[in-house]
Amino acid sequence: MTIESILGAIVIGAVVGAIGRLLIPGRQAIGWILTIVVGIVAALIGTFIAQAMNVSNTAGIDWIELVMQVVLAVIGVGLVAGLRRGRGSRL
Repeated sequence: MTIESILGAIVIGAVVGAIGRLLIPGRQAIGWILTIVVGIVAALIGTFIAQAMNVSNTAGIDWIELVMQVVLAVIGVGLVAGLRRGRGSRL
């Protein structure tokens, strides 16, 4: 991996995480740093799934891959927010 691909993954992950967080209704009990981390992980997993399905190399923007990444970010942000909310209510 080059430094450009790492920085690209961070930027795309931040955007994907923010979109995923915005698509969940209500307030989430996680900060922006954790949202970015979830977005980066979702972007990486979405890319691997898209490559496995052979839909990652299309002309122009890879919409299918992007949708996979955002859906995974929504799921990830929801899970992390739910786990943090559950942990906070027990204290």
